[in-house]
Amino acid sequence: MNIETRKLTLEDYNDLKESMEQAYDTLGGQIWSKQTIAKLLKLFPEGQLCIAVDDKVVACSLSIIVDYDEYGDKHTYQMITGRYTFSTHDPNGDTLYGIEIFVSPEYRGLRLGRRLYEARKELCESLNLKSIIAGGRIPGYHEHADTLSPRQYIDKVKAKELYDPTLTFQLSNDFHVRKVLKNYLPGDHESKEFATLIEWNNIYYQGVDASARSAKTIRIGLVQWQMRLFPTMESFYEQVEFFVDAVSGYKSDFIMFPEFFNTPLLQPYNDLPEMEAMRKLAELTEEIVVKIQEYAVSYNVNIISGSMPILEDNKLYNATYLCHRNGKTEEYRKIHITPNEQKYYGMVGGDKIQVFDTDCGKVGILICYDVEFPELSRIYADQGMQILFVPFLTDTQNGYTRVRRCAQARAIENECYVAIAGCVGNLPKVNNMDIQFAQSAVFTPSDFAFPTNAVKAEATPNTEMMLVVDVDLHLLDEIHHFGTVRILKDRRNDLYEVKLLK
Repeated sequence: MNIETRKLTLEDYNDLKESMEQAYDTLGGQIWSKQTIAKLLKLFPEGQLCIAVDDKVVACSLSIIVDYDEYGDKHTYQMITGRYTFSTHDPNGDTLYGIEIFVSPEYRGLRLGRRLYEARKELCESLNLKSIIAGGRIPGYHEHADTLSPRQYIDKVKAKELYDPTLTFQLSNDFHVRKVLKNYLPGDHESKEFATLIEWNNIYYQGVDASARSAKTIRIGLVQWQMRLFPTMESFYEQVEFFVDAVSGYKSDFIMFPEFFNTPLLQPYNDLPEMEAMRKLAELTEEIVVKIQEYAVSYNVNIISGSMPILEDNKLYNATYLCHRNGKTEEYRKIHITPNEQKYYGMVGGDKIQVFDTDCGKVGILICYDVEFPELSRIYADQGMQILFVPFLTDTQNGYTRVRRCAQARAIENECYVAIAGCVGNLPKVNNMDIQFAQSAVFTPSDFAFPTNAVKAEATPNTEMMLVVDVDLHLLDEIHHFGTVRILKDRRNDLYEVKLLK
């Protein structure tokens, strides 16, 4: 499955029409005509967004820009759209007005509506508009209209005493109800022709003559995973989903789990030699990756899946998976295998090194021991890496210190951010996994734009928790060109080089 949020085009109309028909009848039973969509695309192409799943448009949001003071809070849908002519669209206006949003019922379990709202917010910020305003239906109101006024119904939905499929979703996406409108959309019998005037305020709005927020801020969530035994696979998945849900609730772009975070599932095989037990664990990897990819899509967050064993051609590898929130999955295999992994599990190293393109820039992944070899991250840096993710597993503080110090060095020498996440606690019923030590963290280059100790944030040692951190990619551009030192630019390539041999 491939999920893409993009601008709508007129070539999408047949898919759009089918999805509209499946979603609901709009505007008194009539769907948007091709001529109307063409007009919107001509007036304001940036405001017409869609989501394509495997190249088929299944969700859409339509918008215009208005000078809101001209219409005020007592407007109707016909008024704000100029009786559907969109003559009210004003490129110099201050408000992004949502005129339509829908998701085909077949795809509603993927949380595509949330993606559309996030895309609208990004558009609002990039255009330096004051807010997003829309008239929202309250389709659950007809079931309570005999006993509750619209205001009472809305208050109960806000308090989560009642559930409304539209309003509940809007409130969970940071919109607030500004006013109750009467006769907003004639023919909306479920809402009794009432509507909520909802608003989202752009906190980065700089006024008419200023530019919007320029920084490209990426939010990273790190899971410091407590080793514990799980009675069933379902209980394991529940713990994974708990963290994905929690971190995505903070609108993180990435979440990373530690190396071998699934080794508690070795417990049923504890009577086997370590090598055989790890091969049995490898049989679960494909199922786990599929589940994590589902979480990435449904929670709209890119997930670095820690690492897990995989068996291929009778060889055992230590692999991690980058599960993109658009449905794509990519793999990285640990290059450098520790003596412990070789001795107890018979693992071998991978042979593919590349950066990954994501919707938040170029990232690299190294697994634990790999970060102690500076050549790998230098190759990544030459390929444009901005964030390096390092899932790790260390049993002693000595091992952790090696990973931490080397990760900090990689951040400085490659002018990038480095995020590390590890496991904590004890696992007494699994051979060779007795104790763990970790303090997850995000490291930065060392210059005036960054913390003086080059540590953006760090977790409490040996405590299960999550760490949510914002990193600014524009600061990396600044240090590349104007840093006190410019390590990447000042290399003596006339004397030495680091390059891939295969």
